[in-house]
Amino acid sequence: MNKERLTAFSDGVIAIIITIMVLELKVPHGADWADLAKLIPVFLSYILSFVFVGIYWNNHHHLLHAARHVNAAVMWANMHLLFWLSLIPFATGWMGENHFAELPVAVYGVSMLMPALAYYVLQTCIVKANGSDQALAHALGRDIKGKISPLFCLTGIVLAFVHPWLACTAYVTLALWWLIPDRRIERTIKN
Repeated sequence: MNKERLTAFSDGVIAIIITIMVLELKVPHGADWADLAKLIPVFLSYILSFVFVGIYWNNHHHLLHAARHVNAAVMWANMHLLFWLSLIPFATGWMGENHFAELPVAVYGVSMLMPALAYYVLQTCIVKANGSDQALAHALGRDIKGKISPLFCLTGIVLAFVHPWLACTAYVTLALWWLIPDRRIERTIKN
């Protein structure tokens, strides 16, 4: 399989994930501001998850663009990532519908932790498939940002049982950190 086919498949799955999330935004059962206000927790959880899925899509695009080859290990690692990403709509909906209660917020943290770990596995498989002396391996370097990110998720999971809004602060901080573009791959490809 060539990397373009893998990219197209992944883009399709990610588009479906976003579609499922937006379909969870139900129309209010009334025409007052108070009826609309009841949807704020669902909408906030949607925004956060949309940002996370967008970050994964963007980084996935750069990662596969930098790869020269894909093999069976890369394809399975990619499926592993897509599996965990596909569970984000469930965790998003549960957290929003339950107004950021402890257990749903902790499960949301797990739904952020698992794709982070799966992305690291995918990244490792792509580097191995393309040789450690390739540009991608040099661009990724020690990948401090990628290695620290799961700690934010773990912190959020623990904080969910202390105070769910502290956990959400950890998740939002992680999203904001990743919104700052990581240009390592782009710089390496251009050189």
